[in-house]
Amino acid sequence: MNDDAFNSIKTPADVLVVGGGINGAGIARDLAGRQLKVLLVEKDDFAAHTSSASTKLIHGGLRYLEYNEFALVRKALAEREVLLNAAPHIMWPLQFVLPHEPYLRPAWVIRIGLFLYDHLAKRRRLPASFSVQLSEHVAGEPLNHPERIGFVYSDGWVDDARLVILNAIAAAENGAVVLNHTRCESLAAVDGLWQAGLRNDRGNSSTVYARAVVNAAGPWADRFISAVQPHTPHAGLRLVKGSHIVVPKRFDHPYAYIFQNEDRRIVFAIPYEHDFTLIGTTDIDYTGDPQTVAISADEIDYLCHVANHYFKRPISPSDVVHTYSGVRPLLEDEHQDAKSVTRDYHFEWSSEQPPLLSVLGGKITTYRKLAEEAAAHLQRFIPMSEDWTQHSPLPGGDMPNANFDDFLSRLCTTYPLFPKSLLVRYARAYGTRAFDLLGSAKSVSDLGEEVLPSVFAAEIKYWRTREWAVTATDMLWRRSKLGLHLSADSVERLDRWLSNPAHLA
Repeated sequence: MNDDAFNSIKTPADVLVVGGGINGAGIARDLAGRQLKVLLVEKDDFAAHTSSASTKLIHGGLRYLEYNEFALVRKALAEREVLLNAAPHIMWPLQFVLPHEPYLRPAWVIRIGLFLYDHLAKRRRLPASFSVQLSEHVAGEPLNHPERIGFVYSDGWVDDARLVILNAIAAAENGAVVLNHTRCESLAAVDGLWQAGLRNDRGNSSTVYARAVVNAAGPWADRFISAVQPHTPHAGLRLVKGSHIVVPKRFDHPYAYIFQNEDRRIVFAIPYEHDFTLIGTTDIDYTGDPQTVAISADEIDYLCHVANHYFKRPISPSDVVHTYSGVRPLLEDEHQDAKSVTRDYHFEWSSEQPPLLSVLGGKITTYRKLAEEAAAHLQRFIPMSEDWTQHSPLPGGDMPNANFDDFLSRLCTTYPLFPKSLLVRYARAYGTRAFDLLGSAKSVSDLGEEVLPSVFAAEIKYWRTREWAVTATDMLWRRSKLGLHLSADSVERLDRWLSNPAHLA
């Protein structure tokens, strides 16, 4: 976010979208692509909260079948195919191994569940599930009981924070005004329009107008409704904390694991950032401030306990190199146990004009379909063109046949003097936009100062000018995951570098 963008806002907009997580960014992209005038605002950085704290999966939700969520699973499975084609640089297939625990679920129950999972929606890119003897499979080697039977099925991996950024970029390229670090401080109906008071983190304020507002504030969505319409009943949100731990990698093969615990919760162990294993998640009702959510010692112990039931090589809290937690804004329902609460979404209208559409609940896999349905609701008030996102790649995803390997080969051929590891990172982060970042550079010396190991000035400027990054944390933990690979003082060092205007000239 910069002052020029903030000061250049022209209203009235057709739609003001409040909230820059995956739902808000996805809705802004969808509406802007329908030639509407869209303004997207986020009080912190894009994906600063729930949308960067997921388990990083594009999946149907195998365990939701146990709760009879067939419609949700079908919708998510269909979206899984769409998304894998839309951004093959940040999303790719991942096979999961489920070691069988007979005392928790009989094998025939798992087979039926996997059969449904394979067939509830068309499956083009991913193989069908199958059973294996873990003693004869590479995924059995790190496990305590490799003599067990296992089940293998497929889902998808995603860089969740970059998925949000790509949607924000697409919104901006379709004409939306996109502002992070900008808070919507007030909202009132005035002469048939919404009048919104905005303030950015530099203290600048602005009054804007919009024909409609979309409340996509995630964990703050119900507070937003209550502030705007304090006397209007609305569906409640149930805030559920999900926490993850990151440890040095526990296996060298490309498979992930899905572990069943005795409390019938599911914990994933996933290859992460080449050198690590990501383990999560927990499901705990949360009543605190979503802004300050953090993992507890009990959650770390819980995840270590589940992992140690399966892995030969034990994990202790001292092995944890990184943690993150997010608050999932789930729809309140009749389930007492947090793990059973639906991951589906719900739209709620204000009872009066001008239109206010609130988005409650949802999961990252179904964000595009959610955005499409939000547009259908708004179409009752604002004329717009037809659906368009299903077959449209996200920025950087325009690779023939969604073939990442062919694209990477072309990138390496174009820039033969660059380290292969650096080109792979650029290809994964930016897809075909890596050519924009690298431009006419012949070697890394053309990318400017090496501010941190393998982090050059050209990329830092790209993050700032093309992806709205402001702070070192924005850059090293959301635009990338380089914070995992760099020294503990890297954020401080980069912030010092950013504070010098001459470096960004």
